[in-house]
Amino acid sequence: MSSQSNYTSDSSCEHSHGATRHSHVPASFGSAFAVGIALNLGFVIIEVAYGIFAHSLALIADAGHNMGDVLGLLLAWCATFLARTAPTDRRTYGLRSSSILAALFNAIFLLITVGAIAWEAIRRFGDPTIVEARTVIWVSAIGILINTVTALMFMSGRKRDLNIRAAFLHMAADAGVSLGVVVAGFLIIATGWLWIDPVISLAIAAVITLGTWSLLRDSVNLALHAVPLGIEVAEVRQYLYSLPHVTEVHDLHVWPMSTTETALTAHLVRDVADCDCALLDQAARDLHHKFEIQHTTLQFETLDHECHLAAEESV
Repeated sequence: MSSQSNYTSDSSCEHSHGATRHSHVPASFGSAFAVGIALNLGFVIIEVAYGIFAHSLALIADAGHNMGDVLGLLLAWCATFLARTAPTDRRTYGLRSSSILAALFNAIFLLITVGAIAWEAIRRFGDPTIVEARTVIWVSAIGILINTVTALMFMSGRKRDLNIRAAFLHMAADAGVSLGVVVAGFLIIATGWLWIDPVISLAIAAVITLGTWSLLRDSVNLALHAVPLGIEVAEVRQYLYSLPHVTEVHDLHVWPMSTTETALTAHLVRDVADCDCALLDQAARDLHHKFEIQHTTLQFETLDHECHLAAEESV
C-alpha cells in the first residue's frame, strides 16, 4: 500500500495541516462473488421447484433466504466497483459510501424476507400440509455443501469489510439452516408430525433475524458516520496526547468513508511554534497501523491561538 503526505502552512505554523492519502483498495473478491452468486442462484431454483413438489415450506423459506443472499451478494459486488470510482468536485470521496448503503439495503431486505417466512409458517400451523421428507433431506444436503463452499471463499475478508462479513455470516448461517432442515426431514419421517415443518421455518426466521440484526446495526451506524467497530476514540485521543509537545486535542472526528476505509481529523495544540512535518508523517503512519485509519488530517495550533471549533466543542 502506498502513502503520501501533503502539507500547507503559514509562517507561524498555527494552521499546519498534515493529510495522508492512501491508495487503499480492498482485496478483490470478484471470483468469490461470481461463484457464490451462481451457486446460490442455482440452488434457489432447485429449492423452490422441489419445495413446491414436496409441499415443504421449510425448503421454500430457505429459498427465500438464499435469494436474499443472492441479491445481497450482487449489491455488495456492485458496491466494490462503485467504491473505486474516482473523486469528483461534486463527490469528493467518490462513491465509497455505496458499500455502506449496500449493506444497509441487504439487512432491510433480509428482515422483510423474515416477516414473509414467519407469516406463512404461522398460517401452516392451522393448515398443515403433507411433506415429502426424503426430497427435503437431499435438497437441503446440497444446500449445506453449496453454502459451506461459498462461506469459505469469503472467510479471509470477514474482519475488514462489512459487506464481506455479511456475505460470510449469511453463507455460514445458511449452511446451519440447511442442516436444520435435514434434521426436520428425518424427524418427520420418524414421527409423522407435520407441524415440525412450520416450526423449522420459524427457527430459520429466528436465525436470519439474529444474523441480520448485527448487520443492520453496524450498517446504520456507518451510514450515520459513527466510529467504526474496532476503533476506540479514547485510545486514539490518548495516542495524540502522547505526541511531542501536544497539550490539547480538540475537534477530533473519526468516521467511515466506506465499509473498509476510515477518516480522521483533529486539531492538536502544541507548546512550540515550529511546523514538525516529520511528526505529522509519523502520526499518520501510526494512526494507520495502530487503528486502521487510512485518511488522516491533523492541524497544529499554538497555545495562544483561539480556535472557534474548540469553543464550540466546550458548549
